[in-house]
Amino acid sequence: MFHRFFILLILCSVLSAENSYQLGEGVQIDELPIFVGGYISTDYRYKDEEHRFRVDDIALLSYGNYKALSYMAEVEFKEFYVLTQDKDSTHTEQDNKLYIERLYLDYAFSDALTGRAGKYNTPIGFWNLLPINILRDTSSNPITNELLYPKFTTGLGMEYNSFDEGEFKLDLMLQHNDSLDNDYNNYEIDAHYGLGLSYEYDSYLIKLNTGYFHKINILEDDFAYALLSGKYEDDMYKLMGEFGSQYSKEKSDFIYSGYLQGLYHFNDKHAGILRLEYLNNTDSIDDNIAVFAYTYRPLYAIALKSEYQFHSKDDSDQFIFSFSVLF
Repeated sequence: MFHRFFILLILCSVLSAENSYQLGEGVQIDELPIFVGGYISTDYRYKDEEHRFRVDDIALLSYGNYKALSYMAEVEFKEFYVLTQDKDSTHTEQDNKLYIERLYLDYAFSDALTGRAGKYNTPIGFWNLLPINILRDTSSNPITNELLYPKFTTGLGMEYNSFDEGEFKLDLMLQHNDSLDNDYNNYEIDAHYGLGLSYEYDSYLIKLNTGYFHKINILEDDFAYALLSGKYEDDMYKLMGEFGSQYSKEKSDFIYSGYLQGLYHFNDKHAGILRLEYLNNTDSIDDNIAVFAYTYRPLYAIALKSEYQFHSKDDSDQFIFSFSVLF
């Protein structure tokens, strides 16, 4: 029911849009504090003599605010169409399910304190706070972002900011319930408790996150994690890194993972990226990765990205090209 209502909302917004529409900015419904938009992402991958083309993300989103209250709603088709071809066969897959990626309300108690309720991106590190493909530097995500913690939390959240000489921020995450659309998350969970601390001064930002979550489904387990992140950014350079670990209570083992990424802006449209990744797991899923990437943004709302990944694991090297549009 929610999905149908949301699509109807998008259609109404398109019909009410004026000629002043700018790509990437969405549209406002009449004079209401409701904005709607979306994005599309496609990619091509060549790996171990296999070609794969995907229409990966087709997303519709809506957001707005009225006085102290604001909201975000986003639904998405994930891996909507996948074509895979190797030397022996060709096959296609399609997922027609519309997933709820984000759906939450924010309430600003003051300039410093904001409360949140619903399904939201877990405020951990840097990469996880960029949920839209076009906003990320590379086509692929660091493996750290996939393994150590739940990408999404369904429950309550709080953000406190202290604006002194620098900016100090405290994030609290609380989930003690079933998730909203558990199919759209890297872990199926029914509990998550997390704490984040960050400090920003001039061009520097450092963050520390720690937490616990309970994984459900076939193999239940309890996990604890910790992540240390840092970033420096100016007009031409961006250097960032995230390093952390995860402990499994059931297996009594640790995962250690991290990455260091540097970006150089040749100009406002072209950027080169180098990322080095590390993964160590007692299950022998070790891998060292070097990612060489190039991103071209002819407009703010359009991105063409290419990258080549070198892996220490056998037969894991791959080339990826992606195209994404925000509207």
